[in-house]
Amino acid sequence: MGSVRRWLASAAVPLRRAWFATGPFRAAIRPALAVVGDGLRVVSGLGWTLLGAGVLFSVLGARLGWREFSYMAGVLFVLVAGAALFAIGRTRLEVGFDVAPQRIVVGNAAAVEFRVKNIGRIPLLPLGLEFGVGESLAAFTLPALTPGAEFADVAVVPGQRRGVIPLGPVKTQRGDPFGIVRREVVWTDQVELFVHPQTVPLEPLGAGLLRDLEGRTTQDISMSDLAFHTLRDYVPGDDRRYIHWRSSAKHSGLAEGERFLVRQFLDTRRSHIAVVTDVERSSYDSDEEFELAVSVGASIAIRALTDEMDLTLVCGEHAAIQPPPHLALDTYSRADFDGWTLAASTGRLNQLAPEASVAILITGPNCDFAEFQRARSFLPREVNTLALKVKAGGGIGLQAGVGLTMVSIGRLADLPRVLAGGQLV
Repeated sequence: MGSVRRWLASAAVPLRRAWFATGPFRAAIRPALAVVGDGLRVVSGLGWTLLGAGVLFSVLGARLGWREFSYMAGVLFVLVAGAALFAIGRTRLEVGFDVAPQRIVVGNAAAVEFRVKNIGRIPLLPLGLEFGVGESLAAFTLPALTPGAEFADVAVVPGQRRGVIPLGPVKTQRGDPFGIVRREVVWTDQVELFVHPQTVPLEPLGAGLLRDLEGRTTQDISMSDLAFHTLRDYVPGDDRRYIHWRSSAKHSGLAEGERFLVRQFLDTRRSHIAVVTDVERSSYDSDEEFELAVSVGASIAIRALTDEMDLTLVCGEHAAIQPPPHLALDTYSRADFDGWTLAASTGRLNQLAPEASVAILITGPNCDFAEFQRARSFLPREVNTLALKVKAGGGIGLQAGVGLTMVSIGRLADLPRVLAGGQLV
């Protein structure tokens, strides 16, 4: 075994030397090889089939002596060579597109404007232009352009369903009419069009079912807050700014020696709304119910931001912390079914926003009370929790329990009436 290893090692030495010796040569021909590779890639499957058939007919013609096979091979080679002429040449273009608006509400449409300018020195023959719209392609024909000439066109992209629609990139194709060769050039990057869910206007969340006034007092002792609680004796280390001088002077006059009293406060809590939308498919009977749940969450989120409350959103793998309104709606545009259960999403919420004061759990009709309880167990006891169950076409229901209030709605229009109906305690 040792002799074999020594022989292999000795045999590898000249190979390594030859590899390093040919390094400059390989570096010199690398650009040429890249050009050849690009040229081979423009030949389509049909083109390679015709070339293979041409080679086969050439061999048969030479072996069998049949001129017909040789003629057919010649015709195929000429056909492929002629098709390759359509792909020769350098295209110099300035290509761009704009989307307006980039964020729309479901049911509306966005306009996409294309701009193409010939920045070359020679006229440009008509080209095929492709533009990706989601999983489909929109095809245009770019007319002949003289040097410096521009072409513009507008396409309308409807937002029929909530989601994120990738737009672009813009590509041009040069090739023959038969599709034997095809040269494709990518000119732009991809842009996302956000189709936001429908929302409904809500009354301020500081009243009604979601009453959680900003600055609500807790029972936690604090030395620096707004809720004055009581006075106590000064101890070394206390902030002297909180000494109550009038009370200190009064008590010092009644008792022997100096006695200082400092203000004692209670912590106050800033309203922090957390909205969790269940993305488990089994919780819903239909896609319509899931869209209703997303719209409910988006409506509450926008109202919370309007009220200048802290906000955290969780939709399965998608989440947002303190987002501006457009990014909050972008999060709901990306929401889709995945493997996250309501309990798992609520657990993620507790990691992202442990300081939340109100948690709203939104799900479908197939989520039972036990699942709500499992989700509720991930939250601190002092967090007020509202469970919203949506069932398309269903009625309004309200069930209050210890630490959990459950509400059922069947339409998005029911949400303002439900949230204005009581206090979450």
